Amino acid sequence: MSQLRTVQVLGGGSAGSSAHVGSLAAGLVARGVQVTVCAPAALDRTYDFSATGAHFAPVPRRSDPAAVAALRGACAGADVVHAHGPHAAVRAALALGGRRVPLVVTWHTRSHAEGARRRLLHLLERRAARAAAVVLAASSELVDRARRRGARDARLAPVATSAPRVSAVLRDGKVRAELGAVERPLIVAVGSLVPQHGFGTLLDAARAWRRLDTVPLLVIAGEGRERAALRRRIKAEDLPVALIGSRTDVTELLAAADLVVLPSRWEARPPLAQDALRIGVPLVATAVGGVPELVGGAAELVPYGNAEALARAVARLLGDPAERDRLAAAGLVQAASWPTEDDTIAQVLSVYDELVQPLAVARNR
Repeated sequence: MSQLRTVQVLGGGSAGSSAHVGSLAAGLVARGVQVTVCAPAALDRTYDFSATGAHFAPVPRRSDPAAVAALRGACAGADVVHAHGPHAAVRAALALGGRRVPLVVTWHTRSHAEGARRRLLHLLERRAARAAAVVLAASSELVDRARRRGARDARLAPVATSAPRVSAVLRDGKVRAELGAVERPLIVAVGSLVPQHGFGTLLDAARAWRRLDTVPLLVIAGEGRERAALRRRIKAEDLPVALIGSRTDVTELLAAADLVVLPSRWEARPPLAQDALRIGVPLVATAVGGVPELVGGAAELVPYGNAEALARAVARLLGDPAERDRLAAAGLVQAASWPTEDDTIAQVLSVYDELVQPLAVARNR
């Protein structure tokens, strides 16, 4: 059989999906697959897909005729097109235009919308699910969602992330000193400052921590449209919270923390939770989406939007070093059970072979 040719299509490209495409491209190229990555040019500057050995084709995140034509050209000659997310899937389906090229869709996460936008999102997801030969979903909940949207074949395909590399000197206090948390507990949260990540609820919880004997410092790393509103609240309510913007040393921040907090409205397999457990830092997270499936009993789970439960869980763990140690140890065990990047690449490649071989047989008859 000739060399397999695949095109990976990214839309806006969240950090998780972009990192997955980089990992997938590198693994497929290493296995002799010809890979083209189609994405907005800015993503290649950040993730350097070309360094994986893949060809990079800049395609803007639009569905106008020019963008679809550019994507159609990039997909010419492909044996399999693999889109990441519903937006990318719909654009890829338009570009393929009914050609007999299998479309695989990885569903990394889900979006939230209200009113008319919610109906449009439902239609988008339905078009993406029905266009796909196979939907690979990052959590069991997303598998069910894809099936409800009409997917012919939806399968669980946990997306592995690369394990963080933690230096042996990270816990020497340097990061804590920089943040001003040498003699007080340090709580770390990371994510875009947008409503669905639940940072408003996290600030509600931080009010309660002011009553603790030693007031912890909550550090939130990330940028987003809610930054100004969050900063106003922190100042007006005198909250023990620091917004430190986007950071390139997130691994170091997590390793320095006493607790990591993930207050999101919904997540599939959040990289933050994976990194916390792999590093051995206790995690408090909302019991949403694929989080319970991911962490098992190795994290403290609370309901989304319940500031009182979140505050209580954090305060209890800060006052119980033995329980924090137990969660840290359980996290390392849980993380060891997750699929590796090699497992993920092998699963994807087996799906490609499953779809391409019948077409090759039909062409050779």
